[in-house]
Amino acid sequence: MQWLRDAGLLVHLLPELDATVAFSQEGGRRHKDVWEHTKAVVRQSVPRPAVRWAAVLHDIGKVTTRRFVGPGKVTFHGHAEEGVRMYRRGPARRIGFPELREQVELLILHHLRPGQYDGGWTDAAVRRFAHEMGPLLTDLLDLSRADVTSKRPGKRQRCLFLISELSRRIREIAELDARVPPLPSGVGDVLIRELGLAPGKIIGLLRNRLTALCEAGEIEAGQPAEYYVGVVRERGLLTELAGPTT
Repeated sequence: MQWLRDAGLLVHLLPELDATVAFSQEGGRRHKDVWEHTKAVVRQSVPRPAVRWAAVLHDIGKVTTRRFVGPGKVTFHGHAEEGVRMYRRGPARRIGFPELREQVELLILHHLRPGQYDGGWTDAAVRRFAHEMGPLLTDLLDLSRADVTSKRPGKRQRCLFLISELSRRIREIAELDARVPPLPSGVGDVLIRELGLAPGKIIGLLRNRLTALCEAGEIEAGQPAEYYVGVVRERGLLTELAGPTT
């Protein structure tokens, strides 16, 4: 990357990245330079093409989203989304990224999400995050680790610890979900009794819908049957499953 810059080629190959050179993120401090930060992220990233390319391009949206909010303070709200738009208009067309285009785009779009984990997420929130990221999850967590470039040992250690904790919780919840059915035994009988339903197809549909919500992390798995009665009522699942009436 530095050779391309020194040779005057970067501005032609990746002008979006060249624009980050000497572009300060915070009060002109050198280690907050977007270009220097990006090079550090690339150095730290795992040697997988999608992760490396996402590391190269993940912060290009900062150039157009920088806003000064006080002495030495700036914000980059929406820079991930702007980075995706820039990626589509530029590098994705210019380079092509065969077989990697969508993966790199999604990594740029979601690169901030693992860093938002603060240890306080519920199991449902962790499950939902893992479900939404799907096959992208491992690459996203690895990119997030590489994106930690703070010079302060305490902050760096804390960030890496939280990403590792999130990864561990995702594994543990997945293992638990594989062993334990998401709905408790007898939930069908409780649905019949509490909702005044007759045994039949509707109970099976409700069980399937509740199971899908558990797997998506939208509701908690392994709760008492009464919890799922509340979910059916609050979400209007009976009306949803009944479909439109004439």
